[in-house]
Amino acid sequence: MINSLKASGLLFLAIALSVGSVIAQLPKGSEEGITPGRSTNLVRKFLTPSRIVMKSDQTGKFIQNAEVLLKPGTGQAVLNKDKGLKLTSTSTEFPLIILDFGKEIQGGLEIVTSINNDKKMGHLRIRFGESVSETLSNVGEKGATNEHSLRDFTIALPWLGRVEVGNSGFRFASMQLVDPDVKLEIKEVSAIFTYRDIPYLGSFKCNDERLNRIWMTGAYTVHLNMQDYLWDGIKRDRLVWVGDLHPEVMTVNTVFGFNEVVPKSLDLIRELTPLPGWMNGLSSYSMWWILIHRDWYKYHGNLNYLKEQKSYLFPLLELLSKKIDNSGKEILEGGRFLDWPSSENQPAIHAGLQSMMVMTFQAGAELSAVLGDQPMVQLCNNTVLRLKKHIPEFNGSKQAAALLALSGLVPARKANNEILAKDGVHKMSTFYGFYMLRARAMAGDYQGAIDNIRNYWGAMLDLGATTFWEDFDIDWMKNGNRIDEPVAEGKIDVHSTYGGYCYKGLRHSFCHGWASGPTSWLSENILGVKVIEAGCKVVKIEPHLGDLLWVEGTFPTPFGVIKIRHDKMADGQIKSKIDAPNGVRIIK
Repeated sequence: MINSLKASGLLFLAIALSVGSVIAQLPKGSEEGITPGRSTNLVRKFLTPSRIVMKSDQTGKFIQNAEVLLKPGTGQAVLNKDKGLKLTSTSTEFPLIILDFGKEIQGGLEIVTSINNDKKMGHLRIRFGESVSETLSNVGEKGATNEHSLRDFTIALPWLGRVEVGNSGFRFASMQLVDPDVKLEIKEVSAIFTYRDIPYLGSFKCNDERLNRIWMTGAYTVHLNMQDYLWDGIKRDRLVWVGDLHPEVMTVNTVFGFNEVVPKSLDLIRELTPLPGWMNGLSSYSMWWILIHRDWYKYHGNLNYLKEQKSYLFPLLELLSKKIDNSGKEILEGGRFLDWPSSENQPAIHAGLQSMMVMTFQAGAELSAVLGDQPMVQLCNNTVLRLKKHIPEFNGSKQAAALLALSGLVPARKANNEILAKDGVHKMSTFYGFYMLRARAMAGDYQGAIDNIRNYWGAMLDLGATTFWEDFDIDWMKNGNRIDEPVAEGKIDVHSTYGGYCYKGLRHSFCHGWASGPTSWLSENILGVKVIEAGCKVVKIEPHLGDLLWVEGTFPTPFGVIKIRHDKMADGQIKSKIDAPNGVRIIK
């Protein structure tokens, strides 16, 4: 018997060595008989629950030893009979437990079972939630959905083993035994955090901790969406929406510097949208593609990559130039969209699209000059002159006012005084709030913008957010229940109650990259970093501290990180210390 085992082992070893030798001689990625697959730059980290939010049983009869889940696990099933989480069901009792992993993440769950199980263990229902209330929802009720990522499903577990399940955005997870009259014991549960392991090269810190948290929350929101492609949201929609990408790309530029996820996503949507089609079906999103390329080149200076866009960029500009009538008014067809809160205000949408056309052709002229095509520069400049013949009204819209100011169609101070500075943070939105902040800065109202950031984005933090949301209305604060706690009697469930359009109720994404605007805005306007020459060869440092006493931080460039510190003196003057890498010229 022993000799037989030895012979079998030697034969297996010989086969393994032979196969290994053959594979080693083949070119990487073309192993014979193996189809090359996709690669990924994502890594995984296993997180222990930070707390138990809720247990359906307080008697100790149906849920026992829940506290063991708060101890870091090994991911390995073992033969030891140590006690784990024990769930016991009856014909009427189906125990449920909700876990909190501390911050929203993108990923799934790892569950390791115990040797103490019987082999008939029943099934476990898993529900992920961006809020506690979402973990208690049923698909089809109050907007709860499995449409883009499975966040509500039932699984069988191995008697003694390990299983990985799920791929969604969540902070909370509920587990419930669904079969009657069974017992189930779990050794450990971990969240599988899937992300890009990249350094935060940019930073921001000032004497206002609320602003510091907002800056970092915006950075983290985008980081979670930097999966294999740059997504809009990690629960929903998990798609490359080009308009959403603009605030996200500005955050990437500010926090991470160059990352391949940006050109990879821009190229994907370009290849998916043959002209004369509009990206994502929206004319404004094709314009955002051009504006992103202008900003991407400005921050990174990659001329070869820009040249790769010419065969699509120039025909797109020519197409857009034909969407103007004799009076200079845009006549764009297809989906006409700025953001959801403005979607029923057609005059505001026209004002925004008119402004975006101006901004797009201004960017087109810049890029065409870099590419050395004077006829296209002339086409873009002439188109801007045509568009400036028609100046739309604000129609009460902060979105329209912001874009009219940024395009130069309306003086920024006029837009700020008449619209943007009115009504506090009412009528703001998480996406176009970024452009409202930029327009207020253009008007010189830095303090007004700082107050908007504190009161609008800060309010989401007050409700328990660890990432910024697809949309938010300040009125939701009234009697709103924190999203990280079960809904108390008499309080309003913010997640299931509010939201509109495509994000009603629990369908609402609580991690949406387009909401990250304050991160790049604070670095650009408070820390004061403005890129003047492509590739950050020339950077202007012009801080606007408002009511802040000091600010410090870093900013990534292709040459290295700029280190900055500003202190407000007793006389109101700003004392600055700037350390820039070789290759970057600083002007003030």
